[in-house]
Amino acid sequence: MSAETSRPGQAIDPVLSVQNLTTSFLVEGKWKQVVRDISFDVAPGETVAIVGESGSGKSVTSLSIMRLLPQDTSRVEGKVILNGRDLIALPEDKMRQVRGNDVSMIFQEPMTSLNPLFTIGDQISEALLCHNDMSFADARAETIRLLEKVRIPSAASRFDEYPHRFSGGMRQRVMIAMALASRPKLLIADEPTTALDVTIQGQILDLIKMLQEEQGTSVLFITHDMGVVAEIADRTVVMFRGDQVETGATADIFHRGKHHYTRALLSAVPVLGSMKQHDHPLRFPVVDTSTGEAVQPAETPDTVMRDKPVLEVRNLVKRFDIPTGWLGRIGGRVYAVENVSFDLFAGETLSLVGESGCGKSTTGRAIMRLIEPTSGAVTIDGKDILAMNRHEMRQMRKSVQMIFQDPFASLNPRMTVGQAIAEPYLEHKMGTAKQAREVVADLLAKVGLTPDMASRYPHEFSGGQRQRICIARALALEPKVIVADESVSALDVSVKAQVINLMLDLQQSLNLAFLFISHDMAVVERVSHRVAVMYLGEIVEIGPRAAVFNNPQHDYTKRLMAAVPVPDPDRRHEKRPTATEELKSPIRAPDYNAPQRQFREVSSGHLVAV
Repeated sequence: MSAETSRPGQAIDPVLSVQNLTTSFLVEGKWKQVVRDISFDVAPGETVAIVGESGSGKSVTSLSIMRLLPQDTSRVEGKVILNGRDLIALPEDKMRQVRGNDVSMIFQEPMTSLNPLFTIGDQISEALLCHNDMSFADARAETIRLLEKVRIPSAASRFDEYPHRFSGGMRQRVMIAMALASRPKLLIADEPTTALDVTIQGQILDLIKMLQEEQGTSVLFITHDMGVVAEIADRTVVMFRGDQVETGATADIFHRGKHHYTRALLSAVPVLGSMKQHDHPLRFPVVDTSTGEAVQPAETPDTVMRDKPVLEVRNLVKRFDIPTGWLGRIGGRVYAVENVSFDLFAGETLSLVGESGCGKSTTGRAIMRLIEPTSGAVTIDGKDILAMNRHEMRQMRKSVQMIFQDPFASLNPRMTVGQAIAEPYLEHKMGTAKQAREVVADLLAKVGLTPDMASRYPHEFSGGQRQRICIARALALEPKVIVADESVSALDVSVKAQVINLMLDLQQSLNLAFLFISHDMAVVERVSHRVAVMYLGEIVEIGPRAAVFNNPQHDYTKRLMAAVPVPDPDRRHEKRPTATEELKSPIRAPDYNAPQRQFREVSSGHLVAV
């Protein structure tokens, strides 16, 4: 029974009661409080969301509840009452029995939570055998039932497969199955959909809601995505810099939020369909993190120079051979990018959208020649990139820079961030070492960091901060074209707003062209002049932003838009049809010939594949 369906005046004992939770970390010999006096309850069958940005303390709160913080460098005070027992006071051996049995946790990145050396069936069975008295055969049967329950297609045949054989969305389903194995009273979900494509995110949210209805599980949902909060939470706890600033029914928080930080968070949330009255990209309201207030935006003027494209892509093809057998015979090919063509003008943002595996990132890398295209033509300012030698490519990369999806992998852990940002500036002899230091300080300030951070190393920053460092590095050479590959997907809502506003400001002042690769349809609608939708390596729809979003024609485009969470708690009980299929495989036989697609013009510049 949920808190919403209980009768007036009926007393319900909460499944979880957190009382004055305070967590401290040992920093340079002193205890520093990072979470202060947090109190909330989770009723049977209820979903409570803890929302806040990186550094707010929401994940530390969940780890404190589970007692997963290192004992020698952390201290947890207060009470965490689960089913009448104070978890803080339990000895460790008793706590191990609680974890996975009475309370389970789904983490943000399933690939780091799953052991790559064991099959997914063995890992779920282990959770069952650890907490239940059953045979291996019974554990296998129950595991298959759980996989079917979380909508894994052909569950029995996938029992013996390893994690790397599953997509990100399917791996997250496996994590949910493992968390639900012992039918816990409470499920803690820590950013379980942040790294997922929008359609997969919608499926996971629907799955959690369905399982909650069937099993009556209470859910504590940790997120920074206000659209997800509106879709799944009965009540919401808002955290800011370790403090609980507001708590209440989700509808009240959204419609009548009292704290200025709550209102600022909501104002910075991109809402699909909010651009119908705007002709050009629109800056986001920016949250002032010192006061929590939001600064309202202004529409960017049209600075697109449509006389001649700065980037032209014609019939771009990239295929990856799949060798089989001892002799390396080609057994198949991944048709990653197939006959992709588009133009990009100075001052314009063209967004490539689609799910993981659609070929959008491969397109960006092929344009940069970070991977060699199979065929096609790519020209920058009329110069053929594919015909350039190594020296010419080095010079070309002053004009085209890329912001990569994984910031940690693209930063050298042995270089300070100041050295990383200055390196391309100095390598291309654009100024002296002193000038480079001034450029680094200016760029760090522009992306929301402080100049003194230049002396720190990448591991000392959060994921969002590392992404801002990568953006600063890409801007160091003052390029004409920036390929932004999921450059804001991992950022909190206000940081995302700041970074995108910075990109729009630079675009306006420098006539920068952006190839914006993303799966976030609400952000794409906000920043784009034109949009190209990719599916299985091909562009299936392309056109002006308003035309594509207001009048989508291709079935896949409609599916992407329908899956976007809407930050409106009044629509929380609406259900989407729960799809279970994964994105179709782009692997084809070696002799496969891709058909030449025909396009129908819906309106001026708006084309859809037929």
